[in-house]
Amino acid sequence: MATEANPYAMPAETVKSALSRWGRRVGEATRKAEDLSRNTWQHLRTAPSIREAAVGRIAQGSKVLAEGGHDRIFRQAFSAPPDEQLRKSYACYLSTSAGPVMGILYLSTARVAFCSDSPLSYEARSGSKEWSYYKVAIPLHRLRSASPSASKERPAEKFIHLVSVDRHEFWLMGFVNYDSAVKHLQEALSGFHHLQA
Repeated sequence: MATEANPYAMPAETVKSALSRWGRRVGEATRKAEDLSRNTWQHLRTAPSIREAAVGRIAQGSKVLAEGGHDRIFRQAFSAPPDEQLRKSYACYLSTSAGPVMGILYLSTARVAFCSDSPLSYEARSGSKEWSYYKVAIPLHRLRSASPSASKERPAEKFIHLVSVDRHEFWLMGFVNYDSAVKHLQEALSGFHHLQA
């Protein structure tokens, strides 16, 4: 008596190969989820209070939706010309002498820029209290380096150290997407310096 061949049968090697590929994908997705979770927790912990940071991120998200996206906010905040394109934006903090300032780091085709999520108060020359967004902008041709760094005591605390050609230093921390920020900053810097050579 002849047996019929099973049309769904696959060679064992094909099954092992498919399971191996699937396992690698699951492993990579798990690693990315763990990194995002760890970075988000670090982002929230960087603020004076976790509640303040969470509310700040929600407010920033609402602002982005209401104003038409990060590109529009970037153009308004930094008066970007039409030929300058926003490549990436990252939620993070800028370290200042008064403490960390929550905001967005923008990476464009021409500059690296930071703008606080909300206005900060300062005392004007007249003695009155005034409010302004905290902004920093470094043209890519004036940026010497963008280096990743981590705290020796707390390795989960990761930083990006920006140094301008005139040796001004800026420390950014609490990134939600740290690895992506490092990668794109370094690519932009090396690509820009490569074009200048």
